[in-house]
Amino acid sequence: MKKEQVVNCQFSVWYPIFKQHTIKSLILPLPQNVIDYLLDDGTLVVSGRYEAPEFPEFTSKVLEAINALGGRVFPKLNWSAPRDANWIALNSSLQCDSLTDIFLLFKSSDFITHDLTKPFLLCSDQDSPDPLVNYELVLRKWSELIPGGEFRCFVKENKLIAISQRDYTQHYQHVLKQEEQILHAIQAFFSQHIQYNFLDEDFVLDVYRDSQGRVWLIDVNPFGEVTDSLLFSWEELATGGELAQQQEGPAFRCTTSEVTVQPSPCLSYRIPRDFVDLSTGEDAYKLIDFLKLKKSQQEEEEENPPQ
Repeated sequence: MKKEQVVNCQFSVWYPIFKQHTIKSLILPLPQNVIDYLLDDGTLVVSGRYEAPEFPEFTSKVLEAINALGGRVFPKLNWSAPRDANWIALNSSLQCDSLTDIFLLFKSSDFITHDLTKPFLLCSDQDSPDPLVNYELVLRKWSELIPGGEFRCFVKENKLIAISQRDYTQHYQHVLKQEEQILHAIQAFFSQHIQYNFLDEDFVLDVYRDSQGRVWLIDVNPFGEVTDSLLFSWEELATGGELAQQQEGPAFRCTTSEVTVQPSPCLSYRIPRDFVDLSTGEDAYKLIDFLKLKKSQQEEEEENPPQ
């Protein structure tokens, strides 16, 4: 995996290419003062001992974008979404309707911190200078995606070599029963809309097959260890020829029974570091600030009930 391949997997690079086949989204440049705030150690604060900085111009742009996308969005940065931080949201969801919601998730996410501090960490060409990254806030129109409809597709030399159930921690009976239809739909989508249209020959796709059988592109990821290989190993994916020789078409893997169900890999992220600080007596104000934020969010919901 080269640094250039990571650059090519930024949302703002692939979205214009595949805009017709993915969820409607808006991209906003991330101001440096917002980046500094996201990297600043500590929790999001709205009142109390510490005052959180205000970004009136950026806040206005974010709210305008959220409204343009229907009032609810899924946020991410150039590469990653804060999937490891949904534990901190009141609804345990990545659905956001304000910049406060987004900040809370982003400041609690190791995935977001990785994007901001070491996006080229596992690249093989470490001796070359890091490319310049213009950080962006990506807001995607909120869509209720059923986890059992998500699949990760591994592409090597522009050939679809492997497909894995995205949420491999659960057993979905329909996936096993509809394996042939799922394979056919994803292969057709890949050959018609994706193959030879991306900037690299090796990459990873996340796709979603809806209840009507239509396939949508969800994300594009680098072909390398920075991307979770799910039910495959990177060793077998790197030598993709062996997978292709085992059968015609891409190899397909899913969780085949309840016996093989596993805990979510994101569980390891669910112990807030700030609470660890609290338990060691390092910063009691962090818990106070966190509780004030929760109270403020609840008051806002009471004052502005859904219509």
